[in-house]
Amino acid sequence: MTGSPKTVYVACETWLKSCERNQLERSTLKAYRSHARVHIEPKIGHLLLTELKRSDVRDFKDSLIDRGVSQAQVKKIMVSLRAVISEAVEREWVDRNVASEVKFKRSTRRDNKRVEVPTKDEIRTIIEKAPDSHRAMFVTAIFTGMRISELRGLSWAGVDFDRGTIKVFQRADEYCVIGDPKSRAGVREIPMSPTVLKTLREWQLSSKPNELNLVFPNGVGKVQNYSNIYNRVFKPMLVSNGIVNEAGEAKFGIHALRHAAASLFIEQGWNPKKIQTLLGHASITMTMDTYGHLFENAEEDVAMFEKLERDLLAA
Repeated sequence: MTGSPKTVYVACETWLKSCERNQLERSTLKAYRSHARVHIEPKIGHLLLTELKRSDVRDFKDSLIDRGVSQAQVKKIMVSLRAVISEAVEREWVDRNVASEVKFKRSTRRDNKRVEVPTKDEIRTIIEKAPDSHRAMFVTAIFTGMRISELRGLSWAGVDFDRGTIKVFQRADEYCVIGDPKSRAGVREIPMSPTVLKTLREWQLSSKPNELNLVFPNGVGKVQNYSNIYNRVFKPMLVSNGIVNEAGEAKFGIHALRHAAASLFIEQGWNPKKIQTLLGHASITMTMDTYGHLFENAEEDVAMFEKLERDLLAA
């Protein structure tokens, strides 16, 4: 180890500066700053890295849960803490990363909240009732599974009508800034269904050119704001067409269109690896954790076991 002992606070601030130097997205930096300055630094920032014990990290994690922080958020904060101490290890301020030694228990079935997927009737209603201003966007979302950030940042340069594909190579963040996809897996090519191809051809003919060459710009040719799409278009559309919950509120967020696409892919019998690629998931685990239950088919499972038995006994 080099230099005088450093505190967790110093390690946090050093890590944040490294993140800034690496030019991470503003939204990512905002989340990291929140993890460090709202949660980590006030609780354990005063501790010396050389004296930080695994029990300190475990107590910190438990304190987050006791304060009512959601399990998903606790995991994100802990990932940031591991990254903070990993940075300290690289700088030789401490010998080992004690945060990486504190494990999460696997989620139980009760903990796993399944995503709510629109029914086919609801999907058809969205396609039929979407306002002209956003129908092309929603249709593209339903049949490609693209994220709303990818649709907001979609360029005509990525739409190949001759080959019938859409190349995803950029996205728009929450600040309406165009940047790279969420991960390397986000860069992908998605085939267009006949409806998407026809819809986008018609949309291109009726659209005005814009400086950013966006497929779905706002009225002045800039990136659309997510909250405007949801609050002014998507939510009112759902409510006016009866796609609501028990409280009469919009039943879904825009991300449900991506879930709808995934459910349609799965229903076609496409294998999970192919679906992972189409959705731009960084790992097959992410795909299965989110949509694994949609692959379940009780009748098919029974038939598989019947065949297993026949093949064995016939031998």
